[in-house]
Amino acid sequence: MNIVLDILLLLVTIIYSYLESLVKFFLPRRRKSVAGEIVLITGAGHGIGRLTAYEFAKRKSRLVLWDINKHGVEETATECQKLGATVHAFVVDCSSREEIYSSVNQIKKEVGDVTIVVNNAGAIYPADLLSTKDEEITKTFEVNILGHFWIIKALLPSMIKRNYGHIVTVASVCGHGVIPYLIPYCSSKFAAVGFHRALTAELETLGKTGIKTSCLCPVFVDTGFTKNPSTRLWPVLETDEVARNLIDGILTNKKMIFVPSYIGISLILEKFLPERALAALSRIQNIQFEAVVGHKTRMK
Repeated sequence: MNIVLDILLLLVTIIYSYLESLVKFFLPRRRKSVAGEIVLITGAGHGIGRLTAYEFAKRKSRLVLWDINKHGVEETATECQKLGATVHAFVVDCSSREEIYSSVNQIKKEVGDVTIVVNNAGAIYPADLLSTKDEEITKTFEVNILGHFWIIKALLPSMIKRNYGHIVTVASVCGHGVIPYLIPYCSSKFAAVGFHRALTAELETLGKTGIKTSCLCPVFVDTGFTKNPSTRLWPVLETDEVARNLIDGILTNKKMIFVPSYIGISLILEKFLPERALAALSRIQNIQFEAVVGHKTRMK
């Protein structure tokens, strides 16, 4: 009898959730303030990380910026200071667990407890699997997913203690669908999406609903890391557009942030397509970028 009641409750919950989503679609979402929040952004010396730092600086957050590139992170810090933000810049290799733990301890002593973290640092090596060096595969996973574990393990205790914070995982549409010549990258981004979902579920189970989570999943972004990207069906995004969507998702506590937003619907539809149709769709998309294939760089 209990299982019948549970199923009925599930159906009511599903219907209510759809109605709630429909209402929220037409009503403007309430945005929270991030003024005074201590925000850690990794990979802040370039691209999405830099532009996201600018967005938080405009909103008077206290910024902690990490990047492996000293010149890049210092440039970002200078521009954020011009926007009126208090900034602390650190040179940190997000593939190094020791550097991550050491820097977090320094931040706690000199700045305070981080309340918002944007795990944005990333690594990508476009190549076919046999042309990809072992150390490139290792580095991809160390930066794109293992670094997330070490950062969140270091920051989460203070968030749990206060039941307050926001954890942002920068993943990719490649965390939901695959692209040839990006096997390590796609695999690491699938892991990042899984990390976000599992962490979200665990926090809810622990009753720590004051800690919000978001996952950013854009299509190709013109950051310079992937050379000459193009596709028929998806736009190649500019970093400022992605950063604006990301900050909007954070301010509204959005769980999954697809850029452009219709990609989410596209991914759902793809789950119902047979393999032959998916192969045809891939040919129509005609995704191209420079990659090392057969140990030679070419457009693929």
